Amino acid sequence: MTKFANTKTLIDLLENGDPNHPAIVVPDGPVITYGSLRDQVRAMASELKNIGVNQYDRIAIVLSNTPETIISFLAAASAATAAPLNPAYKKEEFQFYLDDTKAKAIITNEETGEAAVAAAAGTTITINIQLNPDGLVKLDPSTSEVSTNTTESTPRNSDDVALILHTSGTTSRPKRVPLSHEKLVASVEHIVDTYKLSKDDVSLCVMPLFHVHGLVASTLSTLASGGTIIVPPRFNALNFWRLVREYGVTWFTAVPTMHQALLARARTSQANTPGGEGHSTLRFIRSCSAPLAAATMLEMEDKFGVPVLEAYGMTEASHQMSSNPLPPEKRIPGSVGRGTGVSISIMNDAGVIQPADTRGEVVIKGPNVIAAYEDNPEANVDSFTNGWFRTGDEGSIDNDGYLTLLGRIKEIINRSGEKISPQEIDEVLLSHPAVSEAVAFAAPHSTHGEEPTAAVVLHTAIAESELVKHCREHLADFKCPRTIHIVDQIPRTATGKVQRRMVAAVIIGSEPR
Repeated sequence: MTKFANTKTLIDLLENGDPNHPAIVVPDGPVITYGSLRDQVRAMASELKNIGVNQYDRIAIVLSNTPETIISFLAAASAATAAPLNPAYKKEEFQFYLDDTKAKAIITNEETGEAAVAAAAGTTITINIQLNPDGLVKLDPSTSEVSTNTTESTPRNSDDVALILHTSGTTSRPKRVPLSHEKLVASVEHIVDTYKLSKDDVSLCVMPLFHVHGLVASTLSTLASGGTIIVPPRFNALNFWRLVREYGVTWFTAVPTMHQALLARARTSQANTPGGEGHSTLRFIRSCSAPLAAATMLEMEDKFGVPVLEAYGMTEASHQMSSNPLPPEKRIPGSVGRGTGVSISIMNDAGVIQPADTRGEVVIKGPNVIAAYEDNPEANVDSFTNGWFRTGDEGSIDNDGYLTLLGRIKEIINRSGEKISPQEIDEVLLSHPAVSEAVAFAAPHSTHGEEPTAAVVLHTAIAESELVKHCREHLADFKCPRTIHIVDQIPRTATGKVQRRMVAAVIIGSEPR
């Protein structure tokens, strides 16, 4: 698209916004225009350079969802490489990530940074950041670690690393994922194009800004389109629709956990919907980062009155790889849509691309996909085949190019050689009116090796035996869970993802294989 022809770095994205147009709005707080945002990012990048940060350094960011986080991220990516971290980490976790990224500085504040600063133990420059009532940031670097840098910095190139993130590390040590400016810009371009984002769009950012979903989809894509981001401090289902109506929100993206919370509220009152107290500006809802059950998508569309578009993303692809399209094109419940600027195929174990409607591993390649993990040759050998990145997901693609995910390959349940998709069991359990959440996973079995089991959260009391009976009515016998654990909540990662191996470890005290 010509709009992005001259966009080489993340900072260039900000040029698409009118200087007087709101870029970031804090509910009941300051409004930051594009002109102010550009000035503050440039000023902060200059200050980072002045305290000794160079273009090859990593800057950790330990902040909650605030404008300071967005400004810090863009400034860090401009001066060096941004390394946002979950502020909920404990000291030992911060020690690992700070050491692994070799972070030279930490941008934080008193509310979120105590454990991170303790973990740094004086080896890293601490930069405290505050936002005043006018929406202007103030930096306060720790004077003991500051060394003035008087050399002229080198402008960032499109292939410089802007952002360093880690994989979730469910089956191995977390891997470092280096995302360059050009790859992030390519992903942003695909997202803007997919959803036809413009300066008239207003996104409500409820995903954490230490995660690629919140950074790229909610934030960078909105800024690239010249639109406005509403940044509440956290997701709150109680006041969610009030914010949508009050600030004219046109779209938001979230994980299924959040959608489920909104649905639970909507079932109790019409006021808990987009137009519950008048006309809604919402034009679509996006779901990503975890599977969205077809039944959930259909109920959302019925309750909220707008298209629900499930997308497929991962850190190694700078977030988005595919999405269901906007109307009038078809969207398929249970599918993650077609490739969005990314080539997607199905590969067998021998590395051969498979025809339509064949199960196999989902592989991708495109301008937003990394070429390699950082300093991890073993992972690179395992993850790349003939130019394709192996996602670790099992799926199939129909003749129209729509991708359906069947689960993580290492989470597929293998019962005496019968391969069972846990997502299929999820769907059946979620179709029962008493079930609000369901996660199937493999449990060790002395005879079969593994057998399917599941954990469910209920919104209406029901016996486990009734749920087992429901499964037997809709699934082949070998796919049916013999045990269904009724729990108060499903274990999740900090970003709201469900990892079946983690659920298995928490619920039954062991992991399969």
